[in-house]
Amino acid sequence: MGEKRTHPGAAGRATSADQPTSLRNVVLVGHSGAGKTTLVEALALATGAVNRAGRVEDGGCLSDYDEIEHRQQRSVQLSLVPVDWGGIKINLLDTPGYADFVGELRAGLRAADAALFVVSAADGVDGATRMVWDECAAVGMPRALVVTHLEAARADFDQMTRLCGTTLGGDDPDAVLPLYLPLYGAAGADGHAPVHGLIGLLTQRVFDYSSGERVERAPEADELPLIEEARNRLIEGIIAESEDESLMDRYLAGEDIDLKTLVGDLETAVARGTFHPVLAAAPAAEGARQGLGTIELLDLIARGFPTPAEREAPAVTTPDGKPRPALTCDPAGPLVAEVVKTSSDPYVGRLSLVRVFSGTLRPDETVHVSGHGLQDRGHEDHDVDERIGALSAPFGKTQRSLTRAIAGDLACVAKLTRAETGDTLSDKDAPLLMEPWSMPDPLLPVAIQAHSKADEDKLSQGLSRLVAEDPTMRLEHNQGTHQVVLWCLGEAHVDVALERLRSRYGVQVDTVPYKVPLRETFGDKAAGRGRHVKQSGGHGQYAICEIEVEPLPGGSGIEFVDKVLGGAVPRQFIPSVEKGVRAQAARGVAAGYPLVDVRVTLLDGKAHSVDSSDAAFQTAGALALREAASDARIHLLEPVAEVTVLVADEYVGAAMSDLSGRRGRVVGTEQAGHGRTLVRAEVPEIEISRYAVDLRSLSHGTGRFHRSYARHEPMPPQLAARLREQEDEGS
Repeated sequence: MGEKRTHPGAAGRATSADQPTSLRNVVLVGHSGAGKTTLVEALALATGAVNRAGRVEDGGCLSDYDEIEHRQQRSVQLSLVPVDWGGIKINLLDTPGYADFVGELRAGLRAADAALFVVSAADGVDGATRMVWDECAAVGMPRALVVTHLEAARADFDQMTRLCGTTLGGDDPDAVLPLYLPLYGAAGADGHAPVHGLIGLLTQRVFDYSSGERVERAPEADELPLIEEARNRLIEGIIAESEDESLMDRYLAGEDIDLKTLVGDLETAVARGTFHPVLAAAPAAEGARQGLGTIELLDLIARGFPTPAEREAPAVTTPDGKPRPALTCDPAGPLVAEVVKTSSDPYVGRLSLVRVFSGTLRPDETVHVSGHGLQDRGHEDHDVDERIGALSAPFGKTQRSLTRAIAGDLACVAKLTRAETGDTLSDKDAPLLMEPWSMPDPLLPVAIQAHSKADEDKLSQGLSRLVAEDPTMRLEHNQGTHQVVLWCLGEAHVDVALERLRSRYGVQVDTVPYKVPLRETFGDKAAGRGRHVKQSGGHGQYAICEIEVEPLPGGSGIEFVDKVLGGAVPRQFIPSVEKGVRAQAARGVAAGYPLVDVRVTLLDGKAHSVDSSDAAFQTAGALALREAASDARIHLLEPVAEVTVLVADEYVGAAMSDLSGRRGRVVGTEQAGHGRTLVRAEVPEIEISRYAVDLRSLSHGTGRFHRSYARHEPMPPQLAARLREQEDEGS
């Protein structure tokens, strides 16, 4: 960043922090393939935490060590890599870039105090990255950018920094500016010139990485003109953020501003989230210890990013909702920590990644676990006391033992059997609950069933553990279709969930077609007679009833009316008729879907003094309803959802056209911030079971939608007939 201090160099493996001021929590954000994991490995190598790129001392991989990540060739979960840089413990939180795993990204944002946006010089800034940038801006999270893939044929650092300024800087593009410019070597046979060093815009010093080590030197005569324009713009951008209002006047008057003042103002602006520096980085060459830009980036994190004490903690209440004073990042304060990730380790069992916001977490102490607010996703509301197991810092597949975790730090806790992602850990004598963080709704359903009887015995426990780990997953036991449904964020999310069921919990499942819960109703009035008369020796069965069925408005359910006169059906058997009618209605009368929104009136009947019984009149009531249905028009009712779709303005037309093609009715649109529109529509649920996937494709990953049940409506006759034919063929 400058010459404020000499870079500290490699400092070995990560250790426990002594004070919050010696901590930095940084989340890496960017689209899939931008190079986040590679950058984490390069930073770990530069600090001496690993002995060669991507390898810890025992030879294992540092990141993406999960078997699923190996098979899919991409990150699918949040990973913590703690490193030490000059006495500063830096917790690097590597997040997946693929949209299906945005829950892991949000967990990383919750645990971090600053964000490092990784963008590829070859691919640019995608819409999903811009959306996360805007979310961070809304909460004032400090951000910096790192440009990777400088070796790509299409890479252009200058063009990329301008693009970052215009797309991410918004009304103030001068708040997003580079601190260093890359230096290029001689062009090869392919015409591409490799990047071998950086030149500091503030210090006007060259940092040459061509030897595999960072070598500082004075610039050559032809190198200074390359940075003059960028340097002036950077200085003006820093001064504009300075708290010293006289600084700009002095600069415009021609005064040379002291480098120490510029660096101090830069670090202050970065820490409070008003200035966003752009840096460049590349992995180390084979055999080299330092990758291009890694030292500069570590210095920025250590000196420019805020400490946990400088960031406001989430609000807390008592478990019953009473507000409590704001938390301070004090190791001596009351214990408040949060589970940001839950996973299962084959050797130590359940591991909970915890961010400590206040107090100090120690092994073997008893804490209170509060879990609230996720019951609608299959998560049980709970308040329990649990004993803290061993504390550790993850590093690849290994866990390094810790004696404590102070306020501001992150650590893994072993064997918290009841704690789930999002739960709060606090003092058992004064329990607290942290406000939940925002999570996307899982909107892609997948129906599953056990592969075998052995799998069926383990399915329930495996699914409960799966949803405990992942709050972006919802488990549903659909009473209307009798299906077990996992609601996920996308197809890749489904694949990972099913693979984890198999590999971690030993449960093999099969996917089956997802069924939308349809219903049936009468289209007009009809009458039916139920006759159940049997005599085959011994006690007989005798019951006759006559009913009338008429449709009711939507949402009325089943209404039963008794209009029997003269005791034709004895009083004690009238509830039996109703029970039989309701049982048959639950089974359906045409296509096997529950019957709703009808009034069934019992008009007449006959009984036998000996052979009539409760069971006989139940059967007669069911037969009467079936006969009435055989002579009536039966409508299939399909659920209709209220859908709100948030898309960039450029995709509004395509989104509305797509909704119309799904038999949807667009009911309105409204502006939802800069360049985004909210489309409201009503769409049959049978048409949007895969909308989570289709909208992502239509909007290039930037669209979001929310759905909620509105009502059931009659399905068009031709579609109902086609559905009945498909079910007949299936049976």
